[in-house]
Amino acid sequence: MTEIILPNDTNMLGNLLGGRLMHFIDLTGAMAAYRHARTHVVTASMDHIDFIQPVRLGDLLTLKSSVNRAFSRSMEVGVKVWAENTRTGAVAHVASAYLVFVAVDEHGRLQAVPRLQPETPDEIRRYEDALRRREHREREKARRKEARRMTAEMNGGSAS
Repeated sequence: MTEIILPNDTNMLGNLLGGRLMHFIDLTGAMAAYRHARTHVVTASMDHIDFIQPVRLGDLLTLKSSVNRAFSRSMEVGVKVWAENTRTGAVAHVASAYLVFVAVDEHGRLQAVPRLQPETPDEIRRYEDALRRREHREREKARRKEARRMTAEMNGGSAS
C-alpha cells in the first residue's frame, strides 16, 4: 500500500501522526490476513510497533505486510514501512509492527484459518519467530490476569 502524506495527516511540526501511521499499518496488515484467511478478519492486537524515524509532510509512505504464521483461528502479520522523500528520492525504513488478526464469519463467529507453509529461509525465520512472540503474548496475558486477581483480592473484591 502506498500513501502520500498530506497536511491532514501531520502534527504541527509537519510529521506524520503516530495514530495515523498505526491506522495505515492496521489496514495493510488486515489486507494480508484477509487474503490468507479468505474470510472477514478483525484486529486482535497490535503487539509491537517501532517508530524508527519521522515521516514528513509530502513523503510517500510504502507499507508491505505478510502473514508470518497462521494458528487455528488467528494469524500474526508483520508490517514494514518505508518513507520516500519525493524531492530527493531517498528511501528510509521508518516503522515495523506485528499484529494479530482473528478470522470471523459475517456474524462474528470465529473461523478456522488455513495453514501456512513457509518455504524460503526468511519465511521459516518469520514463522518460528511468530511462535516465540505468541508464547510471550500468552505469558504476558497470564501475568496481567494474575495481577488483576491479586489487586482485586487486596481490595476485597473479586477479579473479573
